[in-house]
Amino acid sequence: MSTAPLQYLFAAAGPASAPTYTLGWALIGLVSFVVIVIAVLLAGALCRRRPPLAPGEENKLPPDSGGINWIVIGTGISTLGLFGALVYAMVTLESVASPPSEPPLTIDVTGYDWWWKVNYIDAANPSREFVTANEIHIPVGVPVRVELRSADVIHTFWVPRLTGKMEMIPGQTNMQWMQADRPGIFRGQCAQFCGPGHAHMAFEVIAQPKVQYEAWADAQRKGAQPVATPEARTGQHVFDERCAGCHTVRGTSAVGMQAPDLTHLASRRTIVAAQLENTAQNRLDWIEHAQRIKPDALMPSIALSASDAAALSAYLSTLQ
Repeated sequence: MSTAPLQYLFAAAGPASAPTYTLGWALIGLVSFVVIVIAVLLAGALCRRRPPLAPGEENKLPPDSGGINWIVIGTGISTLGLFGALVYAMVTLESVASPPSEPPLTIDVTGYDWWWKVNYIDAANPSREFVTANEIHIPVGVPVRVELRSADVIHTFWVPRLTGKMEMIPGQTNMQWMQADRPGIFRGQCAQFCGPGHAHMAFEVIAQPKVQYEAWADAQRKGAQPVATPEARTGQHVFDERCAGCHTVRGTSAVGMQAPDLTHLASRRTIVAAQLENTAQNRLDWIEHAQRIKPDALMPSIALSASDAAALSAYLSTLQ
């Protein structure tokens, strides 16, 4: 299984998520208080006993005590509490709607059934743009603009510890931003039911010191290195025959546009949208049993001979 971290929900790791965490705990406290009060009142009502009525008084209404109308007071307090919670929620959402400064980095994320295409935008120099999949790297302490799109159905982009949920709607571009206060690996997930593979549509955000991030980005901009061994060359031939119609490997003849870019596949932590650890055996298992691992995915299960499997595995391991 994947080595991805748990989708931890109890502590924020960036300024785009910290206010909403505070809001969430405040709402949990308010709801808990209301539940406790109602439970106490209900228990008191169940335990309370009226004095027995004298003969002939069964149909008489009890006298008006003339006391406080607790129903009106309770309704008023509830209304004020809910209105206060609404105002607090609106103020909090407004506070995280935009980053505190203009983000120097823009990432375009497109949701597919069921994986994520990640395009790093460089408006000043388009030649520096590059594409990866299912793994987002960001520099620590830097706000990042995330442009969100969908290629098929409605998805939702959500990294609980870094940013809130945002819908990805076909034909529409939505904006989100995130920032990590410290290095780490943060799990994200599609939070909108989008089909049978919805639960297997995760990704990772890897926050790195700026120097490490720049080194990673420079490596990602490069094309695949030429293969050096006969077995890897045979594997590249198998890839071109069986996989290149859907996948791209920059620097080669593989230019498929329907599936994840695999130019630097072997450098990623996970595969299959963060479902499996990225090992040679898991890569082959995914190729040969895709429909068992992720039913109804567009990736078909591909039968390989033992020699073709070994050669293909050798080639994929070169995609660093």
